[in-house]
Amino acid sequence: MLAAFAFAMGPNPQAGQGQGGLLGFLPLVLIFVIFYFLLIRPQQKKSKEHKAMLDNLKKGDKVITSGGEYGVIEEVKPNTVIIKIAENTRVKFGKAYIGAVRATEDE
Repeated sequence: MLAAFAFAMGPNPQAGQGQGGLLGFLPLVLIFVIFYFLLIRPQQKKSKEHKAMLDNLKKGDKVITSGGEYGVIEEVKPNTVIIKIAENTRVKFGKAYIGAVRATEDE
């Protein structure tokens, strides 16, 4: 009789099963949404802008490489660029290593 009374005082296993699962899953969904808008989406946007910048490189553009070298593009090939970094000094870089195109007035 004591065991039956103790069981009657415990939680009802059939009460609220559907809502408990959804409410427990809600924080995970909210965390994913926050990560998407704060981390994933801005990174995709930055990647898309960098790809567009690389596709629009042309001879004469002043660039900065990801290693910090300043130079002027002499030749653009599909995967590489040749950059003039000093008089009679030309260096071949992979296109992906061009960090930014700098404005003409930046000296």
